[in-house]
Amino acid sequence: MTTFQRLPAQAPANTVAALKARVSALLPAIAAGAAERERERRLPYAAIAELAAAGLYTVRIPQQYGGPGGSVSDVIELLLQVAAADSNVAQALRPGFAFVEGLLAASAQGAEQERVRWFAVYLQGAVIGNAGWELGGANGAIAARLVREGDHFRANGSKFYSTGALFADYVSAVALDEDEQPVSFILPRDCEGLELVDDFDAMGQRLTASGTTHLHNVRVEASDIRTRTVEEGKRTIVTPFLQLFLGTVLAGIARNALNDASQFAREHARPIKHSSASQSVDDPYVQLSVGDIAARAFGAEALVLKAAASIDRAWAAQLDESAVEQAALEVAQAQYLAAELALKAGETLFDVGGASTTGRQHNLDRHWRNARTVANHNPRHWKAAVVGAWQLKGTRPPVSGLF
Repeated sequence: MTTFQRLPAQAPANTVAALKARVSALLPAIAAGAAERERERRLPYAAIAELAAAGLYTVRIPQQYGGPGGSVSDVIELLLQVAAADSNVAQALRPGFAFVEGLLAASAQGAEQERVRWFAVYLQGAVIGNAGWELGGANGAIAARLVREGDHFRANGSKFYSTGALFADYVSAVALDEDEQPVSFILPRDCEGLELVDDFDAMGQRLTASGTTHLHNVRVEASDIRTRTVEEGKRTIVTPFLQLFLGTVLAGIARNALNDASQFAREHARPIKHSSASQSVDDPYVQLSVGDIAARAFGAEALVLKAAASIDRAWAAQLDESAVEQAALEVAQAQYLAAELALKAGETLFDVGGASTTGRQHNLDRHWRNARTVANHNPRHWKAAVVGAWQLKGTRPPVSGLF
């Protein structure tokens, strides 16, 4: 599969365990083609379609809507596995999971109708992508416009960082209305005037379909205008979830680096001339390097799972403000260290062999490039500074898309 195509959805999983088994069965094949796909810049259409058809996006859908009713920890456990197979695929899933979390957290009028509508769509195997951010102006500034035209609306503008949009059945977007207020809406990918461009040119995470989306006088039906899930200026549990998602992709990259380092040492590396070992796996410094990467992968995974438990506790506390704030702080700490651990794992990988580790056929540099790109989504030092201010003075973290 080289272009967008939805696959027939499997029957909804009744339990989280059944869903995890389905997803796990797909990952070896996804992992096997990851390095080659990235080297040849072939977008993972089939991987996304297969995971969606298996029901991956439905983990958190409550049982009363037909889903397995999983926790945030369940999502993170699955995401770790996906990211360890292909971090591009994992990150491309982020907008779809964000949409689900937004539906779960919404309490405004009309939220229940949206849950009924969109959870059913997810259970049918659909994929939802994103077209929210724009280039130019202050971070978070919106220039796209939504203007009423009779009983419907027209949207115009351009979006960048449209993660997952090329893989999606629907694209979620935001524009300013005639009162200068942000309005969210969702578009079928085949609607007239919606142009999805594969022009993402970052050094890493090249296959996340995070390119440009153009809105050329796109017709937006009134029924596709979304209920605002978050009150402006109010902290939401969705933000820590999305930040943890990035941290989990980083942890998966560290695990992927470990897998590749081990395989390279076993199958390709040769001991240097003055080594006492006859094969690389017996060289103590190769063992040290692989052990170092293993510890970093282990640490990153432990961090994100601990932070996921904090988000689950906030949900158990019915999203009490202090519990949500605590989750935001724990996620910030996990994310800060996960970046460092993944970057060092991607660098240390090259110590398991000589110059041959840099060969393009192995594409081992993708791990560091991918980790660096994911880590650059947010200013990492702000994470530590905000946590430090909280520890020292009890200063609450800012209410923004970063905490």
